[in-house]
Amino acid sequence: EVQLVESGGGLVQPGGSLRLSCAASGFTFSSSVMSWARQAPGKGLEWVSSIYSAGTAVYAEAMKGRFSISRDNAKNTVYLQMNNLKPDDTAVYYCVIGYGGNGRRGQGTQVSVSS
Repeated sequence: EVQLVESGGGLVQPGGSLRLSCAASGFTFSSSVMSWARQAPGKGLEWVSSIYSAGTAVYAEAMKGRFSISRDNAKNTVYLQMNNLKPDDTAVYYCVIGYGGNGRRGQGTQVSVSS
């Protein structure tokens, strides 16, 4: 059974940082492209970043320089380091199998940025 379990969300002040984790199981993680996507209140799903099996990362323009995706194939885990968070980053963040935001995803973790 494919499972994706996100963690690490929470409430943070503007300018703060969070590190999200996604523990994956039930598929060949090491050869899979993995992504993060987010959904803000009242908005559609937005792709954030993707990482290829060997570690090459790509980012949505709005996240470049602030977010960093990484993976540990030995632990079947993908991470999203988020720095200099802004109120507009408030959303449920999902771990997604494949490139972009339309693949199988987990239950999500809430990130709220507010003073």
